[in-house]
Amino acid sequence: MSPAPSRPSLRPSLRRAVPAGLAVLALALAGCGQSDADADTGASSGSAGSETEGYPVTVDNCGIEVTLDSAPERVVAIKSTSVELMLALGLGDNVVAHAFPDGPVPDEWADAAAGITLLSEKAPSQEVVLEQEPDLVLAGWESNLAADTAGERDDLADLGVATYVSPAACQEAPYAPDPMTFGLLFDQLEEAGAVLGAPEAAAELVADQRAELEGAGRAADGTTALWWSSGTDTPFVGGGTGAPQMVMEAVGLDNVAGDVDQAWTSLGWESVIEADPDVLVLVDADWNQAATKIDFLESNAATKELTAVKEKRYLTVPMPAAEAGVRSVPAVLDLADQLGALGLLAGDGEGDDG
Repeated sequence: MSPAPSRPSLRPSLRRAVPAGLAVLALALAGCGQSDADADTGASSGSAGSETEGYPVTVDNCGIEVTLDSAPERVVAIKSTSVELMLALGLGDNVVAHAFPDGPVPDEWADAAAGITLLSEKAPSQEVVLEQEPDLVLAGWESNLAADTAGERDDLADLGVATYVSPAACQEAPYAPDPMTFGLLFDQLEEAGAVLGAPEAAAELVADQRAELEGAGRAADGTTALWWSSGTDTPFVGGGTGAPQMVMEAVGLDNVAGDVDQAWTSLGWESVIEADPDVLVLVDADWNQAATKIDFLESNAATKELTAVKEKRYLTVPMPAAEAGVRSVPAVLDLADQLGALGLLAGDGEGDDG
């Protein structure tokens, strides 16, 4: 393995960050500093100037202060949320490789994604990542940047590789979303746009998604739901603070596990049966398909008596949309369409009766 090359245009700076607005302040100051520097040096609007426009950028990322001097051009994206963010911002050409996909990308990005190298189906090793000579590792989970995966963040910084974790996946207070909301997600998308060198694309994406969200249909009042991700002995479900809660709330579903102060939780079947949700939201993954979940529900003596099972009130969400990211608003719209097909949208005759 050869060491990552030095990249004069990118200075990854890593230190423990001070929370409470650091990112917003740093972005503002960085923008002002760049404008002053351009004025002093007479920087033109040509390609050389545009490469550093809006930089340096400093953000507080899961408690780590990260500074970039220019837009990253060789990105390794880990998890679907990361590669899909790059594709949504029109930066697919800057992704040299991706890893740990949760499923296929949407059809609209399939062509752009086709040429991106897949490093591994699971979290890649540091050696495999460094072989791509990245200037940034964009991670969907904090655990993607550890000694037994792509490498510790400070070690990567020492090698000239910057790191950025999806803020929605930060684990420790006060950085962990509590709760995750669409307002927070949109702020995070705009921050990511600034980090990745596509602030205008990020602003346009957020504006479009805000409009789509405002026009989404909603379930009839009082419609209850359970978001089931995995596990049959004890189901692993969406709790009250994470992406599942955010999406269900946006589509008007009352989460039967919404009182659990966690993004995800284990919930015994006894509790599920007692709650008897009106609909079941099933995460559909290649390794844990919604169809397999339905087979279990309809063959198990206890769960087959659930109202949602008897009425076949199943909603599905693709695994890549189960975490907060650019697929969250489309997930709301998709669930609304599925609720409409079941007659459970507000204004539907069947749905109004509960």
